[in-house]
Amino acid sequence: MLVGGGGRPARAVGAGAAGGRPLIITEDPLLLDDLLRLCAAAGAEPHVRHAVPEQSGTGGAGGAEEVRGGVGWESAPLVLVGDDAARRVRGAPRRDGVFLVGRELDDPLVWQRAVEIGAEEVLRLPDAESRLVDRIADVVEGAGKPALAVGVIGGSGGAGASTLACALAIRAARAGERTILIDGDPLGGGMDVLLGGEGAEGLRWPDFAGSRGRVGAGALEESLPELHALRVLSWDRGERVVVPPAAMRSVLAAARRRGGVVVVDLPRRVDEAVAEVLAQLDLVLIVVPGELRSVAAAGRVAAGVRMVARDVRVVVRGRCPGGLDAETVAGLLGVPLAGEVPVELGLPGRVAEGEPPGAQRRGALARFCDGFWQRVLGAAPGVPA
Repeated sequence: MLVGGGGRPARAVGAGAAGGRPLIITEDPLLLDDLLRLCAAAGAEPHVRHAVPEQSGTGGAGGAEEVRGGVGWESAPLVLVGDDAARRVRGAPRRDGVFLVGRELDDPLVWQRAVEIGAEEVLRLPDAESRLVDRIADVVEGAGKPALAVGVIGGSGGAGASTLACALAIRAARAGERTILIDGDPLGGGMDVLLGGEGAEGLRWPDFAGSRGRVGAGALEESLPELHALRVLSWDRGERVVVPPAAMRSVLAAARRRGGVVVVDLPRRVDEAVAEVLAQLDLVLIVVPGELRSVAAAGRVAAGVRMVARDVRVVVRGRCPGGLDAETVAGLLGVPLAGEVPVELGLPGRVAEGEPPGAQRRGALARFCDGFWQRVLGAAPGVPA
């Protein structure tokens, strides 16, 4: 779906219900130990029900009827049914978020039991431990629809990609979107500097360089500097300029799980770490000045980006005297046009004085960003100054 066509780019819908405590149903002590351990790893405190769930108003073995009778079968955001308990919940109402879990699932009838209880999936431990921890952690964090993730990359040197990324994040935050701005370019000077917050307290990229596996979404957001109503993950002034691909993948995945908008400022080179980011983005904007040499350079950048990214568009920045118009630039690159950003007079001076790009509501940059978000996020309330 074209950005300019009034719709938003295709995006995956995340699983998970609103935050809460998962329900475990089993009487197998070894399996229960495993599930409690995995819940602890995900930061969850589950409800546990055994072979005969105890509840008010019933004193006997009620089987599936007891599961329906108020122990959380329908209200729990996630239900983990031990293979030993599948027959006892066979008559429970059908619902999403039910998993059949066991340690020995070679029995061919296990799939029949999964169908009978309406399980989404059969999980065998220990093979599926990582998958199960992720699902439980989604419940704890209240993970729902992931953030719309937009990357911005310069087609040539000095194209203004960082300026546009910063302005997009500023305008999204002022429109009321939960917004995280991620600086993916270690040699770019720092997005916190562009926002006037290089001294703000909070973690920077080197603090996450050792991240592996799942990073807590809420913990990530709370740990980052907050500037102009958005969170910023930037670089410190140290010598580290490399973050391993696994850390890039984990951090961006965590940023997306909180919903809202994630904007990533990208370097022009597509290495393994940048490829990890591109693979998670819903949309990539290549910023190209409207002159022939910049378009030639942007062609090489676009070729690398399009090998990984799902949706790539071009933003044409201004037009040089005797230069190319936006449609011609897009045609030469073979990339759909997302729009044109006119040159905004006085912007460098205001940035030097501490005003971030996009702060001027009536400025050309802010108008472009507001229009962009209205197209990709749908109808939105008025954006305050």
